Amino acid sequence: MNNVQRFREQQLMAKAELARKAGVSESTIDRVEAGKDCRLETKRKILFALGLSLQDSTKLFGPKRNGHHRNGHRNSK
Repeated sequence: MNNVQRFREQQLMAKAELARKAGVSESTIDRVEAGKDCRLETKRKILFALGLSLQDSTKLFGPKRNGHHRNGHRNSK
């Protein structure tokens, strides 16, 4: 279980409800909860749907490593 799923379940929120509130598909929530990477905009939508701020990003998605995403590509500026 990853942090997104853990936080969603602590709020007693169904996966479909999170998807609806975030404006993303339920399959997107499935992928994120399975630990797959997603776009920054998707992370933002999930954070806000869970009542969190951008500053809480590391609580759900973990820290960025040396300016790189998990897929190894450097963040664009």
